[in-house]
Amino acid sequence: MQTLTRALWTAFVCGALLAASPAPAQQRPGTALVSIYRVAPGKHLEFLKWMAARDAADRDVGVPATQWYAHISGDSWDYIAIAPDLDDDTADKVEAAAGKRGLTIGPKAGLEFRQMMGWHSDTLVAGPMSATVMVENATKP
Repeated sequence: MQTLTRALWTAFVCGALLAASPAPAQQRPGTALVSIYRVAPGKHLEFLKWMAARDAADRDVGVPATQWYAHISGDSWDYIAIAPDLDDDTADKVEAAAGKRGLTIGPKAGLEFRQMMGWHSDTLVAGPMSATVMVENATKP
């Protein structure tokens, strides 16, 4: 079981490093958004389809792909997503693309999303960087 946990953690960290690569004029350099989801019972397929449709809108405007991870064992979350931290202009373009695809946008999309959630969290993270770089940053005068 420890080997599986270590393999999952390694996959998570590697995915975070790949997803956090900056894209000029679309993603704020050195940051990404990590979202953890526990989906409401019976809503998993609906949630995945909802997110896949929004991933398609991201592709329409050239946003780097969100990296998705599905729970296998351990904690109580269902999915983790590591996505680019978009600037306001790109976020507006993504919303427009979603609207063109007939997807709900704005506050209505937020309500629709919450109908599928048990809980979720979003965290803005810095990276990717090595532990050595983090030590150097922490010890700068």
